[in-house]
Amino acid sequence: MNYKKLDYLIRLTFDKEYQGYVAAVVNLYGCMSQGKTKEEALENAEKAIKGYMEALDLKKEKGSEYEKRSVDTLVPVFNV
Repeated sequence: MNYKKLDYLIRLTFDKEYQGYVAAVVNLYGCMSQGKTKEEALENAEKAIKGYMEALDLKKEKGSEYEKRSVDTLVPVFNV
């Protein structure tokens, strides 16, 4: 299996109720984690990304079919 290092955009949001940070991986729908500090939230997000990718590999191994499609739609662009 070939591996490639990819970059991900992680949005950190402070949650007052949790008293910590929520780390949402923008590139991966539904992939998120949290931590009491920014550093902890980012470390946990990296673990979540690895888990997300492992789950995709398991789906692929079980015979799921993937088809790449292009759809014309408007996408909001955020200045970071």
